Amino acid sequence: MINKETPDYSLDVESVRALEALAQRWNVSKSEALRRAVRMAAARYAQGNDSALDALDRLQISLRERRVDLPRWARDLQGERRIIAEREAAPVGREASGPAVAQGAVADAGPLPL
Repeated sequence: MINKETPDYSLDVESVRALEALAQRWNVSKSEALRRAVRMAAARYAQGNDSALDALDRLQISLRERRVDLPRWARDLQGERRIIAEREAAPVGREASGPAVAQGAVADAGPLPL
């Protein structure tokens, strides 16, 4: 048998909404979301200042939870960067034109810095 306490706490409306959103995002009960949030805050406090590695860990967890398609995101971002680079390289007063632009084929801008 798991030992569970059921203390009473009062939360403001904003905190309740945030808790509900976390529970929905994590697909868990509000009680489990609250337990996770408390554990995460306690761990962060015990470690002292957040490091860059901690920030990266939180980002990766968030991306997984939101089911972000990273390869697609990288392709979209690279395409946007190529378009911007091509516009900046175009002569003043004229937009870049031609078959390569019309078909969306532009020179490779290289790997994305991550």
